Amino acid sequence: MQPTSHQLTSAEKKAAAALALIFSSRMLGLFMLLPVFAIYGTELAGFSPLWIGLAIGAYGFTQALLQIPMGWLSDKIGRHQVMLLGLGLFALGSVVAALADSVYMVTFGRVLQGAGAIAGAVLALAADLTREEQRPKVMAIIGMSIGLSFAAAMVLGPMIAARAGLSGVFWFTAAMALLAMGLVLRTPKAIHQAPQRETLAVPALLGKLLRSPQLLRLNLGIMLLHFLLTALFIALPQQLLALDFGSDAHWHLYLPVLFGSFVLMVPMIIISVRKQQEIAFFRLALVLLFSATLLFWLGAAQLPLLAAALLLFFTGFNYLEASLPALLSRQAPAGQKGTAMGLYSSAQFFGAFLGGLAGGLVASKFGLPAVFLLSTLLTIGWLASTVGMSVPAKAERLSIDLSNKTSREAEALLLQLTGLPGVLEATLVPEEQRCYLKVQAGSFDYQQLQSLQAS
Repeated sequence: MQPTSHQLTSAEKKAAAALALIFSSRMLGLFMLLPVFAIYGTELAGFSPLWIGLAIGAYGFTQALLQIPMGWLSDKIGRHQVMLLGLGLFALGSVVAALADSVYMVTFGRVLQGAGAIAGAVLALAADLTREEQRPKVMAIIGMSIGLSFAAAMVLGPMIAARAGLSGVFWFTAAMALLAMGLVLRTPKAIHQAPQRETLAVPALLGKLLRSPQLLRLNLGIMLLHFLLTALFIALPQQLLALDFGSDAHWHLYLPVLFGSFVLMVPMIIISVRKQQEIAFFRLALVLLFSATLLFWLGAAQLPLLAAALLLFFTGFNYLEASLPALLSRQAPAGQKGTAMGLYSSAQFFGAFLGGLAGGLVASKFGLPAVFLLSTLLTIGWLASTVGMSVPAKAERLSIDLSNKTSREAEALLLQLTGLPGVLEATLVPEEQRCYLKVQAGSFDYQQLQSLQAS
């Protein structure tokens, strides 16, 4: 029985699984330092609260700088080559950090880890290997793998560090990078290239999208979200130690909290979509973050309050981490999703860098509670910025090959497409011989599109 257009083929399933493993193994290595460095890095020469933040957030700086350029490079030399290069840099950075005896060399290792910015190449290959109507499913699988890798990192990081120290964590991440390189070699090469504008950033569009008020809110949002996450783990592990909660038992707290936050977050997503209350639940998630950071600040001396704050924080965090990309995809203009996602990813990693830098500075000058207070103030500002935020109608994205059309025929087709019911946007890109459509889900007639293409 042949698969229908609503099912992933066997090849698409294998590609999704392989790319999800590649992506998540790398993210696992990046996340694993969060819960352990503030504890196990104390024996390194030059250790200080500032350098805790720099070492934790350093990967975000190079990730933010190289995320878009590495995606462009994958168009020039190939997706697999860029993925192998990036994973090689990640493995090298892990080895440098594992052998380091100073916080400065660990930070340098983290910079090298971040230089392996392969997200753009992975997502572009995922698009190349899948049919257009199945790409959202494959991207969702990769997205879920990131969430799972974060949860695993919160548990594995403390467990490995308790047995093998900080260097053991970095040796583990190096092994994961090598495993991912083996998976890349076994991943099939694309037989076609997906439409560039829906997968990779276009340089000429960067300035335009940076000026979009709605997209700017979302980019600042993901930046703040990862700022808060990184800053939290500069202060929280040390605060737990101050309450005589042993470092080897920290995963006993993280595991049930993450599980509980997932249980609470899923109904939020389901209800927000069914009731079409995305903005209301978005603000609710921000209220959860505000409540969590306030509780971290006021209840730092009591373990039950810290546990409750952590549950609130990760419920809000997980909801926003899942909903922000979906909102961005709906806001991005037709033919500009790749650029929008490139800016979004760069903002995400830059937020991690800023969170490490600012959190380390504040902790070194004013103490750990001040980090929680800073986070509380930022969530208030973020909540205020949602005034005027809007959610467009649910949309699907299509790309139409016009290589068999003359320029005049293509322009005529564009006018006809624009007039079809359910078409929200249509963009003609002559140099690619392609038209990009953004259509309203459920009200667009695909048969009319096929008829126009055939005429």
